[in-house]
Amino acid sequence: MNKIIITDSSLRDGNHSVKHSISLKSIKKYCQFADSANIPIVEVGHGNGLGASSILIGQSKHSDKELLTTARKYLTNSKLGVHIIPGIATINKDIIQAIDLGVDVFRVATHCTEATVSKSHIEFLKNKNKSVIGVLMMTALASVSELVTNAKIMEEYGAEGLIIMDSTGSYLPFDVAERIKALKEALSIKIGFHAHNNLGLSVYNSIVAAQNGAEYIDVCMRGFGAGAGNTPLEVLIPVLEKYDFKTQIDYELTIKEADNVMNYLIEEPPHISPVNILTGLNTLFSGFEKPIINAAKMNNLEYSSLIFELGNRKLVAGQEDLILEIASKMKHND
Repeated sequence: MNKIIITDSSLRDGNHSVKHSISLKSIKKYCQFADSANIPIVEVGHGNGLGASSILIGQSKHSDKELLTTARKYLTNSKLGVHIIPGIATINKDIIQAIDLGVDVFRVATHCTEATVSKSHIEFLKNKNKSVIGVLMMTALASVSELVTNAKIMEEYGAEGLIIMDSTGSYLPFDVAERIKALKEALSIKIGFHAHNNLGLSVYNSIVAAQNGAEYIDVCMRGFGAGAGNTPLEVLIPVLEKYDFKTQIDYELTIKEADNVMNYLIEEPPHISPVNILTGLNTLFSGFEKPIINAAKMNNLEYSSLIFELGNRKLVAGQEDLILEIASKMKHND
């Protein structure tokens, strides 16, 4: 059996879907489950990672310190992970605090063609003997060669693994296979994959990633994540086992918790809406669903027209403020 290292992003990516309002009580309950079920890595924090709570991006109900302290208390077997975006998370304010709070795994993420901005963050963490994984986001916007080039940069800085995120939920299985194969051939570190479900392919794409050599796979319980959600933990684990991949996750506990989370963490499981499909087809960040709907309503636009325009402009995560501005200009140009 080939071993797959699962990272559960429910308590980080899931925060996107509830406006960064996951409670400390929910963090406690979910971490108790994850630890008992032997989930290797549990990612916790604001949807956009350390230091991201702001009026512009979205204010978190709880501080990074509160979230991480709570999670650390209840994770004794599972490793505690965080998402770091250089330019949002700072070394002196955010990363040092996370180290002091006992974070185990640091995932340093950049736009797919901007890996060079990760240098100081990755090198600082490696010098502190911390586990660092490089992450390339919005990867559907880059060619295979661009992904390889940027992945190599993160490897050179000291990343011990490299994860590509299909942040837009745009990949077809062929796209996943092509990219994972290329990265496996070019790099000597572990490769991973993070899917979104805009086109209903998150589970299949994750399986294809594993079949082509990915060793890290990201999941969320009930798909709890931005937009149409992520690869659902409770579906992927048994399917991986059927394909002869090993995760060591307790599936009996997992399937029970898939029901339990509806009582404390997830109000409504993600579903694939027409907006999700169109953002996936137009390579737009999965978390743009609500800002697009709101901007379209405010400016009396068809959301499909707005999505096509945003896709042409290649907006990326973090540019939510531009959605309303572009919608307003479209209204006045009509």
